[in-house]
Amino acid sequence: MLDRLATIASTLLLSACSVVGVRSGTEEPRFDALGTEAGLEIRRYAPRLAAETTVSADEAAARNEGFSRLARYIFGANQGSAKIAMTAPVAQEPTRIAMTAPVAQQATADGYRIRFFLPAALRDPPAPDDPRVTIAEVPGETVAVLRFSGVPNPDAVAEARAQLLATLPRTRWTASGDPVAWFYDPPWTIPALRRNEVAVPVSPR
Repeated sequence: MLDRLATIASTLLLSACSVVGVRSGTEEPRFDALGTEAGLEIRRYAPRLAAETTVSADEAAARNEGFSRLARYIFGANQGSAKIAMTAPVAQEPTRIAMTAPVAQQATADGYRIRFFLPAALRDPPAPDDPRVTIAEVPGETVAVLRFSGVPNPDAVAEARAQLLATLPRTRWTASGDPVAWFYDPPWTIPALRRNEVAVPVSPR
């Protein structure tokens, strides 16, 4: 009983922390920071696994639908019985996959691709029940990143994306792919404290 109360209290505390942008316990993909140029952070990511889905809808609707599909997958709509504890702000339960940050969104010819990066320790993720959800290996890449706060509506994301691409020529890097948007916080986080990023794959000039 005391253990259950402690778990509930911990979950409530972590959820409250997420309101003010504290992300304690939420795993993020590891990267090597290569430095900062013209206000952009240059990062090198190793290959990583992601659960992804493509949604044919406008940007905001695609993000909502894609998030729902992927959330169902990590909350148990998968084959097998991976006993991996949830990380904050979700309580620990068996047969679920740990939540990580960020959620990624990228435009494709068929709509928008939404991704959850899977925990690094999960080498053999269970197959999704939903055929619209697939597991992909994201290749290692070097990216230029621009961070911004606030509610990441389509206009805010487009403005950040434009600023990223306009700033890139002032660095020693050139874009080698299309920009992607990354979102780290739940919707209830105070907008000014939300962490959002736009990133673009780059190669040296």
